Amino acid sequence: MSLEGLDHVALAVNDLDGALRVFRDLLGFEYLGRETVEDMKVETAFLEVGSFHLELVRPSAEDSPVTGFLKKRGEGLHHIALKTTDIEGMLEKLRSAGVKVIDPAPRTGARGKRIAFLHPSSCHGMLVELCEEAG
Repeated sequence: MSLEGLDHVALAVNDLDGALRVFRDLLGFEYLGRETVEDMKVETAFLEVGSFHLELVRPSAEDSPVTGFLKKRGEGLHHIALKTTDIEGMLEKLRSAGVKVIDPAPRTGARGKRIAFLHPSSCHGMLVELCEEAG
């Protein structure tokens, strides 16, 4: 069980099309696609430049967790996502060490990846997502 590196950085945005104009059209990120994640009530767009991946996240419903984030903090850095090859093992290791987890078991996230979030209170204020390629 180990981390493989950074999977992506996510920005919470109010206007997905406006954010795409900046990152895709003006900065030159390659557009990888858009999708809705129903259980999180968000619409996402993924972009890349080099080996860096950026996720733009916009709430698709008033009761989305991202709606609350935007109201409290405004647009900006929402979370970082770390790649792992053993998400269950990582969650168990972290829980055993007293890390507060938001997702006690992995679930399906954007791009079909298995994901779980760690609570910011255990990660020095940063929302951290663990993700594993579906397989």
